[in-house]
Amino acid sequence: MAAKDKYPLQDVAEPNLYREIFPYDQLPRVPFDGQAVPLPPLGEIWITDTTFRDGQQARPPYTAAQVVDIYTLLHKLDGDSGLIRASEFFLYSKRDREAVQKCAALGFKFPQITGWIRAVKSDFKLVKDMGLKETGILTSCSDYHIFLKLKKSRRQAMEMYLDIAKSALDSGIAIRCHLEDITRADFYGFVVPFAIELMELRRQYGVDVKIRLCDTMGFGVPWPEAALPRSVPKLVAGLIHEAGVPGALLEWHGHNDFHKALVNPATAWLYGCAACNGALLGTGERTGNTPIEAMVVEAAQINGRHTPGVNYTVITEIAEYFQRNADHTIPPNYPLVGRDFNVTRAGIHADGLLKSEEIYNCFDTVALLNRPVGVAITDKSGAAGIKHWIEERFELDVAKDDSRLISIKDRIDAEYEAGRTSAVAEEEMLRWFNQAFGKVPAKK
Repeated sequence: MAAKDKYPLQDVAEPNLYREIFPYDQLPRVPFDGQAVPLPPLGEIWITDTTFRDGQQARPPYTAAQVVDIYTLLHKLDGDSGLIRASEFFLYSKRDREAVQKCAALGFKFPQITGWIRAVKSDFKLVKDMGLKETGILTSCSDYHIFLKLKKSRRQAMEMYLDIAKSALDSGIAIRCHLEDITRADFYGFVVPFAIELMELRRQYGVDVKIRLCDTMGFGVPWPEAALPRSVPKLVAGLIHEAGVPGALLEWHGHNDFHKALVNPATAWLYGCAACNGALLGTGERTGNTPIEAMVVEAAQINGRHTPGVNYTVITEIAEYFQRNADHTIPPNYPLVGRDFNVTRAGIHADGLLKSEEIYNCFDTVALLNRPVGVAITDKSGAAGIKHWIEERFELDVAKDDSRLISIKDRIDAEYEAGRTSAVAEEEMLRWFNQAFGKVPAKK
């Protein structure tokens, strides 16, 4: 039996809102059906970028100059490896189009510049005028969107989407269908039949049609035994095996509403979805998108090796640029790039760092991120923390019971006994060190 006959569109009269899973007046539920999805061999994986589309929907728009700078940093991070394969752009404003033109003029192979449009035929003129070879098209797939927002039936929605897709393909533009809200959609009643039709268009036109699995509300879960529509493994496996979509044409796009913006795309990779879509520093609507820099690191871990060509130290450059030039605040404890991500405050941890940095540092952050491990001085630091702080900055090997070091410790203890609650600032430590030790050469 052909897939199209096995999975016909279920054009229901009433929307299926999965109230047993999404009661709305309670937290969502994760049903388990006891059917596990087998883990296939790992194929090639890569990343696509939405920093300039979804990533700026929760912040003031970037200037054209900022877009060029950030796009250049993405290219520099990728290092012509193709790990960060594409970047999508809005095309609606003059500023958007100017940014695309300036980025295209740089001539970078990666990330490839692609567009994003609504499911409206007139938007294709924007794509053609910009000379782009590929665009994303919004194709919302849950009944929440089809019935409640679009006010259409499933058949009407599918016919509208397919009509738009054909128009794009007739124009010589490759398409990427964004299946919005797939983790609340009727998978076998709409998603699979729609995907089968898209693969038929691929066959007819001889052009690849990509499918983006959009976890719009962050409802996806990584467990293979979880039931549809929330199970990431089942969504990916179903599109590959039931709808006949090659894994190389699938992308996962997730949000962080339930703290799963990292585990879900990694899970999608493991189950055959070749691409994960994200934004630098996780920017984006509500809780944000999957952080690209995190997935660059995750790809190395999953593949068991650094991706050849990728320049991991650029992750630090990107964070510095966003803070200096894009008015972006990074939480101090934000992984990989936060001010304190590799800073310890506990004296027992500092003592471990003195013995071997590997004890409390997860990898060589100097070599990979150009970020030395640090120790913040508080009332918990003790002599070991002060010793680490000194030896990190000065050409000096000092014992924990050195009277000069103890004089600094006594001063710190007195501060906190008097009611201090903040960490000791760098300037204070330098002043107290100079008073206790005099002139000592700084480390080069």
